[in-house]
Amino acid sequence: MNKMSLENIFFDAIKILFLLSCPLLFSILFVGLIISIFQAATQINEQTLSFVPKIIIVFIILFFFGSWMIDLLVNYIHDLFKNIIYIIY
Repeated sequence: MNKMSLENIFFDAIKILFLLSCPLLFSILFVGLIISIFQAATQINEQTLSFVPKIIIVFIILFFFGSWMIDLLVNYIHDLFKNIIYIIY
């Protein structure tokens, strides 16, 4: 295993991690921002008001992007296992 193949594996893993986490993180960030603006405007400081919409948006995002996320992860793992013989030697 040379340094270049190890760097490529690490770079691809970070890229896959970024692609898998972006839809969830950005949607939660957006919903949290909207909820915090609403709480600041109305001075309602209820914890469930900020927690429940985030949970709902996570389920919605996973419903729409879940198959794409699983497909991306399975393709990465398949390519990693397929090329493992070339990585070792």
